[in-house]
Amino acid sequence: MAKFKLDEIDHQILDMLIENTRVPFTDIAKKLLISAGTVHVRVKKMEDAGIIKGSSLTLDYKKLGYSFIAYVGVFLKNTSQTKFVLERINEISNVTVAHITTGKFNIFCKIRAKNTEHAKDIIFKLDDIEGIYRTETMISLEESINDKKRLMHSIFSEL
Repeated sequence: MAKFKLDEIDHQILDMLIENTRVPFTDIAKKLLISAGTVHVRVKKMEDAGIIKGSSLTLDYKKLGYSFIAYVGVFLKNTSQTKFVLERINEISNVTVAHITTGKFNIFCKIRAKNTEHAKDIIFKLDDIEGIYRTETMISLEESINDKKRLMHSIFSEL
């Protein structure tokens, strides 16, 4: 597949959509001094090229009572069990992210919980999965950086 060329207008559209995926195309068009139809066509082209994959909604988990974040490194008894273990992990809704990794852990997970007691219950559920040898947990004290835009701007400067 040929590399899709993004121009400055595309960059600005993506910048606004990353800030707020629900921003109306008419608002983007007004700020960029182009038509809403142009915005729509450009977004559609970026979707068709696979640059934009859906949109997401950001929740304030603290306001929902889930302010506790922990990262759990998972050690497997055997790497051939990775797929099976990931299927079981996927059944635990409080595991919001899971990566197959190299290095110390076979799988690395992010969990969200109400408090330490709730986190303990989630970690025990992970420990009980057949194929998991042990886990190692790190508690997040604070999410200090969560910035999608910095990487996007870095990528744009390389193009």
